[in-house]
Amino acid sequence: MSGSSKGAPPLEGVTVVALEQAVAAPIATCRLADAGARVIKVERPGVGDFARGYDKAANGVSSYFGWANRGKESIALDLRDGADAKVMSTLIDRADVFIQNLAVGATGRLGLDAATLMARRPELVVCDLSGYGPEGPYANMKAYDLLVQAESGLLSVSGAPGPLGRIGVSVVDIATGTNAALAITTALLRKVVTGEGAHITTSLFQTMAEWMTVPLMHHDYLGAAPERVGLAHPSIAPYGGFETADGIVVLISVQADREWIALCELVLEAPELATDARFMTNHDRVERRSETDGHVASVFRSMPSDELMTRLTDARIAHAVVSDVARLSDHPQLRRVEIVHELGSFELPAPPFTADWEAFGPVPALDEHGPAIRSEFGIN
Repeated sequence: MSGSSKGAPPLEGVTVVALEQAVAAPIATCRLADAGARVIKVERPGVGDFARGYDKAANGVSSYFGWANRGKESIALDLRDGADAKVMSTLIDRADVFIQNLAVGATGRLGLDAATLMARRPELVVCDLSGYGPEGPYANMKAYDLLVQAESGLLSVSGAPGPLGRIGVSVVDIATGTNAALAITTALLRKVVTGEGAHITTSLFQTMAEWMTVPLMHHDYLGAAPERVGLAHPSIAPYGGFETADGIVVLISVQADREWIALCELVLEAPELATDARFMTNHDRVERRSETDGHVASVFRSMPSDELMTRLTDARIAHAVVSDVARLSDHPQLRRVEIVHELGSFELPAPPFTADWEAFGPVPALDEHGPAIRSEFGIN
């Protein structure tokens, strides 16, 4: 953190063994590694985590893998092989946390299920991450990000009317991994106080179901979920995107009636709208959304974006430009960090907070740390 001296990483001394693949569980352990935990990533010999092969966008390595696996150690183990299974058992015996996202039931067949591990080591924190949870009719269903976007109803309330489209990033995986990291750190805090371990289960589906609380409550208690309204907001107006004279789409958000008055007087230069009884409250404006948006759109269409945003800033109206990825790449607020990997390095957006312990380790090559780990743990 700029201007601050380095502090001790909060999870320094914590060892995490991760039997993980794809994105969600690696995001969780990446957060732990960023906080100073030692994360030993167990991968399949030869191929490793299949996310290594998603692309080569991070200057020669997979963008997904490079992003979610910085700061970890890699060891390749075939858990169906007796000798490698013993290595895994030794690693877990030295660990504070064990996290896995194999198919439901797979760890049980390997003798690595939570009940077995915690019977041996009650102080262990075990996190099982799955698609739909360990029980129920969907427990054995394969689940990936887009599938859960669909199954949870997220797609039904996202985007514009017309054909459905996926959310453009792996929002389900990211959210689930972040939730898992939070649950693990909470369990570790309790462990410090009481010595107790924990068995945590989380799933892609339950993460998105919880995110869908507001649309679900509208359905359950008001009789209908919000419809897809594109760049508008289902319950606030004006709140959405409007094109300017030079073809830029500018979003505004009018959250309070006093902001509506400021918008009318200082931006639209139509003070009569501020006192028009048809538009005085947000409820009125939502009821007459097409008229409300029409007044805004006609003025925005007549004005170049730089002049408009000056007016919006002066009126203290919240606004933003609809950017593309190229604009994000040049955005003055974007903070980047450099990550080293076996072929060189790449830059990625920094995590969404700064802290005095901030440091980011390299991305491991497959089994890069295997020999050293075996030697350290006395494994032949």
